[in-house]
Amino acid sequence: MVLLTELPPEIVQHVLGYVDPPDLAWIPRICKSFYHTVKGNNSLFRVVYLNNFDNPPDKSSVNWERAVKDVVRLQVICNRDRVQDKKHELPFVYDAVKSLLQNAATDTERTPRSTARPASRNAALLSALFRSETNQSAFLCRSLIYELARGEVRTSDPTLQPRPEHQKSAHLHCLYGVPLLYAKPEAAKQQHRTRRGGGSKMSPWACAKVYDLRQYTENTKWGPFVDDDTDRVDWEKVEAIMLVIGSNLRKLGLTKFPVCRNFWETPFAGTWPGSAREQQQQQQPELVAAEHFEQPQQSQQSQQSQSQAQAQKDLQDRDPYGITGTWLRVVCFLDYTDFFRYNFTAGGGGDGEGEPPAHVPRAPIDYGEATRLILMKVRVTRIEPPGPDDGQALPVCHFEGISRSLDDSYDENANSDLRGMRGSVRLTREGEVRWTTFSVFSGVERWRSESVQIGGVRSAKGVLGNWFDKDFDPRGPAGPTAFWKVSDKVTESGGYRALMHDFLPMDQDELGDEYEMGQSEDDEEGSDEEPGLELEITGISLVTWTDD
Repeated sequence: MVLLTELPPEIVQHVLGYVDPPDLAWIPRICKSFYHTVKGNNSLFRVVYLNNFDNPPDKSSVNWERAVKDVVRLQVICNRDRVQDKKHELPFVYDAVKSLLQNAATDTERTPRSTARPASRNAALLSALFRSETNQSAFLCRSLIYELARGEVRTSDPTLQPRPEHQKSAHLHCLYGVPLLYAKPEAAKQQHRTRRGGGSKMSPWACAKVYDLRQYTENTKWGPFVDDDTDRVDWEKVEAIMLVIGSNLRKLGLTKFPVCRNFWETPFAGTWPGSAREQQQQQQPELVAAEHFEQPQQSQQSQQSQSQAQAQKDLQDRDPYGITGTWLRVVCFLDYTDFFRYNFTAGGGGDGEGEPPAHVPRAPIDYGEATRLILMKVRVTRIEPPGPDDGQALPVCHFEGISRSLDDSYDENANSDLRGMRGSVRLTREGEVRWTTFSVFSGVERWRSESVQIGGVRSAKGVLGNWFDKDFDPRGPAGPTAFWKVSDKVTESGGYRALMHDFLPMDQDELGDEYEMGQSEDDEEGSDEEPGLELEITGISLVTWTDD
């Protein structure tokens, strides 16, 4: 009988390539032969990595031995039982998680017919590790607002200052992507919870950050950036935005629908670069149909239309951000009376004292908020080189389109709720994706938003940021917003109703009975708008005031 150590080295390496990464650490301790086979064998570590994790988009930059060892160490840390035994490892966990997501790639065989829930072995591993409540407490709930909610620090503390671990924990939480709405994750299972500041609910503390006008300055560009004019993302602001919007979506019951659930209830869903894939195979039938009905002799207008279509396609092919398509947007806001009282009356949030210092958060608030869902259809219109203050790796892309509230009963600006959209996408100097949007009413810009894309370029996760008056009105209003791509299609038609195909591709197997689809009243004979099924989410008012 031939021993394993007596086999040719290439066969031994092939066999060891199927060892689980944690077990590979024990192989060199068996004997000297295995020790020399494993030690410094970068090609072996490469095989082990690729057999267990995603195939990185840029393999040339990967140190395979270090990558495998980091994953094993991450697993060891996360498998410790007690929070206090692992919370000090936050800096390493932060770097390891970011590295795994940076090297993640969409598993095309396991990904459903959807850009909403791309599958990834790296993301699946992280999702399994952070399912543990102790890992959530140790690494995802360490920002300042969580410490305040747990009573670990107080706003009266003269040494209260932001720390690096606050930003790292908040960034990890944003990449995790599911809002943890209680200061202690295990509190989510408790039957009785307190309501206000001293309790465990996070939304009042997040609202205190999101609706505090002191956070909106020239240096932050009124967006989720650090107040130092460097364009660095303030991940604690982004985390607060995620908490506020996620809390309101859950209160309204919207997270039970796939169009929201896939983006707000699935850990690490698409939070890596390139996770949003174009659905070209679903667009081809439309192109074939157009060619089928093409006449031999085309009119000048038809030729011009084809030329414009080709120019648009060329722009889309050059767009690195995947802008063109249909996006679903959420906007939350306070009644302006509450907003004004919170920011400009004595007490700065009803704490009965004077205006708090600039570095001290305002008191938590639990006012009722309004939530609106808006459908956006946009196309890239212009691409230009980056400016001196932009990241230089990618160009600046401009877009235009339309937006419409999904609740026809609400419109404070015009008789029709059809509005223009325009904006731009660019990289910040640290490489994050920055979105700037303008809402246009009757040709005049009114609202603006500054946002960042979670997960990087072409991530499927979506965009989080702040909306505000385009003139930076020092008295507001302002609030949180988020939007994510639900389809690559932008339907040209005489109207802009929310049609069923606007929300495709999604995981079509999940649609089932969760949607009520009926014939639109506008689809009667003689209607100028294209026929289709209008999407109606039953039992939910899409412009709703939420008040616990």
